[in-house]
Amino acid sequence: MNKTILNKIIILLVLIIFSGSNIFAQSDSLISSPKYKSLNHLRELQYTQQISDFNPLHKEINYSILGGVSLGYAYIIYQINDYYQNTWWKEDSNYYYDGSFHVVTDNSYALGLDKLGHAYGTAVISHFFSSGLQAANVNHELSIWLGALGGLSMQLYVEIQDGFAPKDIDTGKPRWGFSPGDAISNVLGATYFVGRYYYPYLNNFQLRVSYYPSEAMRKGEKPDNNISDDYDGQKLWLAFRMKNLLPTDLAKYWPSFLMLSAGYGVTGIGDNATDAGLQQSYYLAFDIDAEEIPLYGEFWSFIKNTLNYIHFPMPGLKFSNDGVQFLLIAY
Repeated sequence: MNKTILNKIIILLVLIIFSGSNIFAQSDSLISSPKYKSLNHLRELQYTQQISDFNPLHKEINYSILGGVSLGYAYIIYQINDYYQNTWWKEDSNYYYDGSFHVVTDNSYALGLDKLGHAYGTAVISHFFSSGLQAANVNHELSIWLGALGGLSMQLYVEIQDGFAPKDIDTGKPRWGFSPGDAISNVLGATYFVGRYYYPYLNNFQLRVSYYPSEAMRKGEKPDNNISDDYDGQKLWLAFRMKNLLPTDLAKYWPSFLMLSAGYGVTGIGDNATDAGLQQSYYLAFDIDAEEIPLYGEFWSFIKNTLNYIHFPMPGLKFSNDGVQFLLIAY
């Protein structure tokens, strides 16, 4: 997205943040309460509460926030559509529309980095949309599903529109196309988001991203200066909550705030990236678990959950065709 759209999305997200999201806060506070005798008892109570909260006309729902979140979501869709209609989907003297739908196989593009980006992007959008719904006091489980549906719908909308992209007047070749690989990755991102609610163990594995503008991006050589498509500057990570994953006799020595992250990056992507060929890089680095920051309450719970979608600059190792390198800051 360009900077204008990004700024508007940030404004919306700030509004959601200050509305007081309670993501994960309810479950944590209930589990720590001594009056619940077992986890099954807790689940029964949560299920009963969820059934009673399911009524969309429940008097405790904050309809002002709910309306704001809904309008904000619609506004972002509008802005995304307006941006791409004037860039990627633009009809001009070189490209024309004929109403046909095109499917492309681009599994080799960016050596899979873009597919990881699609999964990550869907999960993050789902997180923000779900948080806004929870801030409006929508039932926790329902907000998880609606958040995932919102994230998936936003991503699939762009993908389907790509399928109707204009064709080159001279060659008849479509400018873009619907990518089944991208669509599957979007579904996986939404599934990951929902799965963490039903299987808390999955919270030990967190999708993260780090980004520093590529050289081509800094020089203004990337088409439309689109950050989301600047794969040369992106790395996708999977962070591991080692404190919970290590055997007990080892876990007691591992700091609870410290995580390990495995990262993946690719350079030389696209005509406007570099003249070098595609090169894969793998990373193993320390990371920070923002959940361990000693700040509490609904607002801080949201902030910490959001920070855990970002890889923190930490020491690590880089594995590439150049061998193994130690990095003081792996980012």
